[in-house]
Amino acid sequence: MSTSKYRRILLKLSGEALMGKGQFGIDGDTLRMVAQQIKAVKDESGVEVAIVVGGGNIWRGSDAAATGMDRAAADYAGMLATVINALALQDALEKKGLVSRTQSAIPIQSVAEPYIRLRAIRHLEKGRVVIFAAGTGNPYMTTDTAAALRAIEIKAEVLLMAKNKVDGVYSADPQRDPTAKKFDRIDHRQALNMGLQVMDATAFSLCMENNLPIVVFDLNAPNSIQRAVAKEAIGTLVFTGVEA
Repeated sequence: MSTSKYRRILLKLSGEALMGKGQFGIDGDTLRMVAQQIKAVKDESGVEVAIVVGGGNIWRGSDAAATGMDRAAADYAGMLATVINALALQDALEKKGLVSRTQSAIPIQSVAEPYIRLRAIRHLEKGRVVIFAAGTGNPYMTTDTAAALRAIEIKAEVLLMAKNKVDGVYSADPQRDPTAKKFDRIDHRQALNMGLQVMDATAFSLCMENNLPIVVFDLNAPNSIQRAVAKEAIGTLVFTGVEA
């Protein structure tokens, strides 16, 4: 990876990552750790930071649908879970002195702005942290797809995928296959041809088609977000052609 710093990033936080060591909900220590790291990133590099949050720590639409709930209704409930996470994260950021805005893909004007691309970019240019909630606003679309889409829309230079206890991309599930190989760097097309589960297929295709590099890393690693932004060797870099 080149040593030049990023100008604008999009950080994808899975809902599960916000659970910390718990089994459900939001862990306060993890939330404060994320907020502190984002503050350090802003203070040290001035990089523009946008965030997409998942909702799996509160609700998983696919699991609800598997029990018989209508899939679209289950997915809309999941979008509301991401709004809860976004508001909690915004509060943590504000307590660290960072001006932030939450934009929701579904109308919920009492607590969040509507998603407007140019307004989001303007917030970033003014140094504010922008949190994108409610996915894409459409059922059957994951928050990974929302992260890829928003990153492309705001012209982010990289998509940082912060996972819970997943420290990169492997040739197989390392918990099931002790011989699984971890990749430090891998090309989008090579990952696709090998059938590696970097993210869902729609999100991955968006990144590949738009030459958007992805860094997959474990949120719980020391100073993980700061290290990813600084282009240190952490997790796995997925790139097309020339590395980020």
